[in-house]
Parts: sequence; structure tokens; C-alpha cells
Amino acid sequence: MPEAPGSGAPTAMAAADGPSAWVRERLGYEPRDPALFCAALTHRSAAGANNERLEFLGDAVLNLIIAHELYTAFPQAAEGDLSRLRARLVSREPLAEVAAALGLGAMLQLGSGELRSGGSRRQSILADALEALCGAIFLDGGHAAARTAVVRLFAPRIAALPAPAALKDAKTRLQEYLQSRSLALPRYRVLKIDGEDHAQTFRVSCEVPHLELIVEGDGSTRRRAEQQAAARMLERIAATPALGGAS
Repeated sequence: MPEAPGSGAPTAMAAADGPSAWVRERLGYEPRDPALFCAALTHRSAAGANNERLEFLGDAVLNLIIAHELYTAFPQAAEGDLSRLRARLVSREPLAEVAAALGLGAMLQLGSGELRSGGSRRQSILADALEALCGAIFLDGGHAAARTAVVRLFAPRIAALPAPAALKDAKTRLQEYLQSRSLALPRYRVLKIDGEDHAQTFRVSCEVPHLELIVEGDGSTRRRAEQQAAARMLERIAATPALGGAS
């Protein structure tokens, strides 16, 4: 997985000098208002101004900048493809990975309860704090400064993204295949549910009446079972020469 620039634990100097030095070292940005960055690195469980409002703003800032970068990097990608690509970058898990690579957890101000429970390593807290930092840079230095910082952090991940078509799930690919041939959408039906509520297994059928094909799939949720069934339907179509294969 690509890492953000300056990955790892913060240097002793950055830790000693506080948030401003850390932001300068890790994000390449010189804060004008140190209080903004103190707030960005303060969880609501700690005393004082926290990062909830900055997180709200930073989420929008980050999504806009990443959307623009993807729009430019993938000029032929459709809206749905761009949305899937963006989710690869700005959902909780990848944001937490970027934050962890920066050593952000070591700079967070947390309440005693969160400290005891390992809050500095929790994905949601790390992702929220990274969004808050984006919001703080936007307020402190404007859109251009925020874009520079975001591109610095995410350029390696954008470069490593797969082709847009590779991100489409089986249900989406099956639907697009049928629509491109003016065929009715597949029918999914739950055939069986086994197990206790907390450990259920679903069996689902996927039928394409016009092609006279029906397959089954299993999964721990209905959605996963439907995805497996759709994948098997695509395999069946691809193995049927008369259908020309699934695209």
C-alpha cells in the first residue's frame, strides 16, 4: 500500500514543538494560526476546542480536491467509475492508513478513556483527524494550500489506482452487460437462510430469463450472496459462445 510522505513516528523535534512543527514537517505547510491545528488534533473526548467542526469542513475540502484530481487523471472515466475511485481514497480505511503513515496518532489529544482504549490507533479517530487537518489548512491558507497538502499525501495512491473498470462489482458488470444488449435486468431471489442470527449464510439465485440461465451464490449476507451469484452468471455467459461472452 502506498505511504504518505514523511511516514512513521514524528521526530523528537516535531513532538516537542507541538502541532505547528509537526504540520510543517509532515504536511509541508507552515501554519499561520497554531490554534486551528491544535483543535484539528484534539478529539472530542479531550478538554478544549475539538476537531468535529474542522472534520466536517475538511471532509468536503478533501472530497472536492480528490474529485478534481481524479477528474483530471481519468479523463475517460464515467461518473460511477470516478465515485468508486474516490471511495478507494477517502473512505475511512484509506484515510486512517494515510494518517497512521504520518504518525498522526502520536500527536492526537485524547481523553483518558480513549487513551486507555487505544483511541490513537482507531480508524475512525485517525480518519476524522486527517479530515480536520485538511479543514484547518483550508481555513488557514486557502484552497491552493489545501490542494498542495492533499496532493502531497495522496499522489502515490492516485498513481497506484487500478483501471476504473476493475473496481466494478459483479452485479454492476452483469447489469451493464444486459443493458448494453437491451435485455431485462437479472432477478435475484433468496432461496435459503441457514444459521443463527449472528452467523447466517444466505443462498441466492440469479436468473436472466431472456438467456434462460440461472445460477446460485452463497454468502454471509444477502448482498455477498448476490455478488457471488452475479459473478457466476458472468462466468456462465462468458463460457457460452453463442452469447459472445460477457464484457
